Amino acid sequence: MSAQGSDVILDRMMALHPKIIDLTLDRVWRLLEALGNPQDALPPVIHIAGTNGKGSTQAMLRAGLEAAERRVHAYTSPHLARFHERIRLAGELISEDALSAVLDECYRANGTDSITYFEITTCAALLAMSRTPADYTLLEVGLGGRLDATNVVARPALTIITPISIDHEQYLGDTLAKIAFEKAGIIKRGVPCVVGPQPDEAMAVIEDVAARHGAPLLAHGQHWHVQAEAGRMTYQDENGLLDLPLPNLPGAHQIENAGAALAALRHLNTGEDVAEAAVVTRAVWPARMQRLDTGSLTEAAPEAELWLDGGHNASAGQALGRHLASLPKRPTYLICGILNTKDISGYLRPLAAEADTLIAVSIPGEANTLPAEDTAKAARTVGMQAECAPDIRAALARIVAEAPRARILICGSLYLAGHILRENT
Repeated sequence: MSAQGSDVILDRMMALHPKIIDLTLDRVWRLLEALGNPQDALPPVIHIAGTNGKGSTQAMLRAGLEAAERRVHAYTSPHLARFHERIRLAGELISEDALSAVLDECYRANGTDSITYFEITTCAALLAMSRTPADYTLLEVGLGGRLDATNVVARPALTIITPISIDHEQYLGDTLAKIAFEKAGIIKRGVPCVVGPQPDEAMAVIEDVAARHGAPLLAHGQHWHVQAEAGRMTYQDENGLLDLPLPNLPGAHQIENAGAALAALRHLNTGEDVAEAAVVTRAVWPARMQRLDTGSLTEAAPEAELWLDGGHNASAGQALGRHLASLPKRPTYLICGILNTKDISGYLRPLAAEADTLIAVSIPGEANTLPAEDTAKAARTVGMQAECAPDIRAALARIVAEAPRARILICGSLYLAGHILRENT
């Protein structure tokens, strides 16, 4: 099978539905039935929803489970550089041959019926994971939860809801309560749910949904506690106190994500010392305050400190702002590209105090990119100095000419982050 095989099939799948996002489960149930209901043959499922921290929590939980010598499937979205990143089978990224075969099988089973790209590729992931032996399946929700294509497992082993904030209002609702109701749609009758830190409005909805489903909650601040203390991380639940290193994924918010992963790990009775330590020491999650140390972009700014982050909503901006404030002082520049569906001012406002200048770019190849000029204008409205550049390399050159040893954060979108990772070769 040629390396082009999966790309050709994926392109074909894009034409099966006129909308990128169209939340309903009807089309998914139809195709899963045609495929023999692979969702019923998965290894025990941990289903993860939330606004921020889903991917990091999944990565930490996977690191802990694998350190305990468990074989783990993992499904996540979107991908950064290659689609294959979305599907891990027993710890390994799906191969090109396996991906092409399962995509083609789903395409043929679907025929000409309408189905979105995310729906049919999620069915392909479930099919691939159902055919490969493993001990656990980690499913990350794509959008929302209640009507997300991943929400097809009747009885998962565990659900996890990471912090909820305002995002994707056009699909999930314009209040925290409405968004929390959609996220809480992954809660299943009698299935325990680990809950990360939540605003009161969101927590009230989660508690109501859990009560109606008889689902026990393992909630931050009630059943487990986590915090930074004297350069370490402490975690405590009814089983005792853990003293661990700070997470290797940067940012204070990762302490809360690590807490959720530990709560899940201990509930699954895989809380051996080596597994608990691995949660905070072995997780890998690209484009979440990722330091770029090698590659052609780092060569273009050899003395600079170059970072990449794909966060794109107000809560992500707050987390980034806190993290930048915790770093040693250094001239700081942002290179920002963001989608036109996002709250650009809400994202940038927490960063304004930490950055000297923002260089705005349009995201290459993205029809829904916010034009660089609009990003720069939004930055100025929150008090930042801002200008535009035609592309990333021009932005880097502009910064390096002024401050060769600057701290440079490329940020605003996972789509921009994927472009950077492809270009930084």
